[in-house]
Amino acid sequence: MGDTTVTTLDGRKAAVPDPVAADPGRGLLPRLRTPRRPRFWFEILLIAVSYWTYSLVRNAVPEQKAEALRNADWIWQAEHALGIAVEESVNQAVNSVTWLIIGMNYYYATLHFVVTLGVLVWLYRRHPGRYAATRLVLFATTAVALVGYYLYPLAPPRLMNGGGFIDTVMVHQTWGSMASGDLKHMSNQYAAMPSMHIGWSVWCGLTIFALAAIPWVRLLGLLYPALTLVVIVATANHFWLDAVGGVLCLAFGFAVAGVWYGRQPYALPQVVPARL
Repeated sequence: MGDTTVTTLDGRKAAVPDPVAADPGRGLLPRLRTPRRPRFWFEILLIAVSYWTYSLVRNAVPEQKAEALRNADWIWQAEHALGIAVEESVNQAVNSVTWLIIGMNYYYATLHFVVTLGVLVWLYRRHPGRYAATRLVLFATTAVALVGYYLYPLAPPRLMNGGGFIDTVMVHQTWGSMASGDLKHMSNQYAAMPSMHIGWSVWCGLTIFALAAIPWVRLLGLLYPALTLVVIVATANHFWLDAVGGVLCLAFGFAVAGVWYGRQPYALPQVVPARL
């Protein structure tokens, strides 16, 4: 038996728990897989601990410089063979427009966190029934990315030997990247594959597009990951193929959530009963 829905006064559909599925006697696992309204204090703690753990693990991965540079050379050669090796041209062209590249430096440093947290808050307030499942997508995506950092160290284009790439943060002295300038010792510089700027931004974009009611907001959802792709390339922080890696990690995250909840997050009820 599955949940049924009823229409509330404000027109939104809310889930009515199946009497069998809601039976606490069925065990812990079925109850964990049943959408419930999230608890604010728990979510704040979970996100804080999860990001701290992510940063700790990512930065604990050995900085295998020689292997990372070899992998960067291989990626660059592969892109040349595919005819998509235009990152250097984009990097140099955008760098010649000072106001534009400085704006992109700050975009790269800030929106990655600001927009992702903003979407999580919006989900928590407006789509509590879908919040946990959509958050699971994000967490699973990030977890599998850590495996990628460990198994495939990769130098970003700006650190390649003998290349024409420009480290735009260093050149323009902007606060832009944890892997440049005085902040470089706080972050693993050779964890470019996959790109979580892309993984997280596509997660944000798909969530906004799928759930927002206002057409222009849905359009912004689609534009955000597209602009993020331009930014990571223009600032020489990633190759195009790093972005592909980020999308593959996101696909894994959606698969995990789909298996756990039995359907994709956006198909779950918008409103669910409060926890007892």
